[in-house]
Amino acid sequence: MNILIVKLSAIGDVIHTLPALNALRRCYPDARITWVVESAAAGLVEGHEALDRVIISERKRWAKGLLRGPARLRNVSAACRFIREIRDTEYDLVIDFQQLLKSGVPVGLARGKCKAGFDRGMQHMEHSYLFLNRRIPPVSMEIHALRRYLILLEALGIPAPDVEYNLPVRRADEMAADALLAENGMAGSRLLVAINPVAQWETKLWENRKFAALADRLIAEYGADVVFTGGPDDGPVVADILSHMQHRASGFAGRTSLKVLAALCRKARFVISTDTGPMHLAAAVETPVVALFGPTAPWRTGPFGAGNRVIRTGLPCSPCFKRQCTRKDHMCMRGIRVRDVMAEIRRAGILPEE
Repeated sequence: MNILIVKLSAIGDVIHTLPALNALRRCYPDARITWVVESAAAGLVEGHEALDRVIISERKRWAKGLLRGPARLRNVSAACRFIREIRDTEYDLVIDFQQLLKSGVPVGLARGKCKAGFDRGMQHMEHSYLFLNRRIPPVSMEIHALRRYLILLEALGIPAPDVEYNLPVRRADEMAADALLAENGMAGSRLLVAINPVAQWETKLWENRKFAALADRLIAEYGADVVFTGGPDDGPVVADILSHMQHRASGFAGRTSLKVLAALCRKARFVISTDTGPMHLAAAVETPVVALFGPTAPWRTGPFGAGNRVIRTGLPCSPCFKRQCTRKDHMCMRGIRVRDVMAEIRRAGILPEE
């Protein structure tokens, strides 16, 4: 049996689909399972024990390259190669977990007997149901995304009773995380806290000075080693936070792969994060997460698992699901105080006794 999973992005969304992958493997132990994913999130699935093949989409780069630039022909060739790859197998089951036009296109291109996904009625689905021949009745968006994907499988007759990620973190990733910590004078004998301060939406951000004050308190009161994580473009934000601190912390923005970041999160006592991919990565390796939420709904896309905590102001306009604040004051995030975060961390019982 050949199965194709289409879940292109983003990091958190791909992580939320991993339990569905494991459920598929348990139901069809001898199947050949392929996953189509964009390059930014590919590290989360490459090498996964439940997968046989990964097809990587460079959709954004191809689209930009087709319009301009000397690499136009190379991008055309790469896009054609992707189409050949996705069509070189006839699949018994194709599942669209993304429910967007960008996932509907590869679903449409794939040669599949059964192309399954949610029918019209799901929020923001961009007519992706048009590419399906097996349409599952829509479910409430108020159900957590991870649960929605498992409900989709169950509607197809595939049991999905358990939530397992099995992130493909290898010994080499653990060693790389250890080396990075040792390079910054963190040998593992102290309390390690990882903080991810950046998110793609402006409305999801907390003030840099508050992150600095929070880290200083963790260091001063608990002797913590604090590391700030992020992607290659997040270095200036992390540098600004560090410039406001009274104590020493380390900036790892752009210095880890996704798998090394997962290994680093696993070594941390807990992770503090805005609503972004690394928050879900920490939850997937079962490290407690303290998440700061403003414009989005934690019951839909928050850190999954009983040991995680969410802090939000609960303003009447939140969640608004907007990238720009209509109030112009960002109070759903700015209203969160440093002492609120410290109090929640203490309530969670994840700090050592003073």
